Amino acid sequence: MPTEVPVPPGSAAESLVIGTDFHDSWAETAAQPGLSALGQFLRCMALTPRWVERCMALRNRAVELVGLQNLGGLGHFDRSRPESGYRPGDRIGIFTLRSVTFEEAVFGIDDTHLDVRLSVHRHEPAAGRVQVTITTAVKIHNRLGRLYMIPVKPMHRIIAPTVLKAVALQPRP
Repeated sequence: MPTEVPVPPGSAAESLVIGTDFHDSWAETAAQPGLSALGQFLRCMALTPRWVERCMALRNRAVELVGLQNLGGLGHFDRSRPESGYRPGDRIGIFTLRSVTFEEAVFGIDDTHLDVRLSVHRHEPAAGRVQVTITTAVKIHNRLGRLYMIPVKPMHRIIAPTVLKAVALQPRP
């Protein structure tokens, strides 16, 4: 089960959370320690639970009524595209890839009401054991952003660790 943790020291996430209105970090031990941070993220997005996708669809319908972006779903991306085919600027689910190294991938969503940054960071606390940490950072721009975060914040605290559980799942044979 993912646990809430501090922002990983030495990660890009450390600078992402400075001056934000909300941030949190969740960590889980990876069942596939050889995957890069982007590989871990792709695995999470591909295994997003159906109920989370339904929540995203409901969110999209609701926010379109007030003129905000329909982001699509977390798992809406080309699953046949190899990890090596992704570059900064590419969309993966609801996020745009901002930067990527083997150890960390940073994603973002920019809108008029708020900006979101997501860091997926991997590190080896012990030989052969990899911990994956997802840090979310939100910078609110206006009153609509503050109102938007009222229902989103508690849902995020349920959805983020639920989606991160995928890194601990053993791959299917």
